[in-house]
Amino acid sequence: MKVILKEDVKSLGKKGEIVNVSDGYARNFILKTGKGIEANTKNLNDLKLKKANDDKVAQEHYEAAVELGKKIEAGKIEVSIKTGEGGKAFGSVSSKEIATEVKAQMELEVDKKKVQLKDAIKALGTYEVPIKLHPKVTAKLKVIVKEEA
Repeated sequence: MKVILKEDVKSLGKKGEIVNVSDGYARNFILKTGKGIEANTKNLNDLKLKKANDDKVAQEHYEAAVELGKKIEAGKIEVSIKTGEGGKAFGSVSSKEIATEVKAQMELEVDKKKVQLKDAIKALGTYEVPIKLHPKVTAKLKVIVKEEA
């Protein structure tokens, strides 16, 4: 019997796959527990439409990420930190502060988890900070760290 899986089943397949299983296994486990549905023409057509819709949504998310990436790379943000004698910085600039400043200065929404900062910035200067907007899109943001007046 052919079955469309509604969720991942260990050693059988992943969600959305069409698998061939014995009739007893399908009736007594897959269908009974709601892990899958019978692969008839209606359900196959529904699966095909759902996959087409998912592909369209994924493409829209990708295009939105590309647009946001262009805006981020075109701009820059300035962050000030307190410094002591000799230009030694007190504290650092974290990904949370960068995300907050992007929202304040560029009026763009960026999640702090997407800011790919290896270590907090602890010195004055200009930095290129990668921001991962999508698995295929990473934008580089110019961050200028200067002395607080």
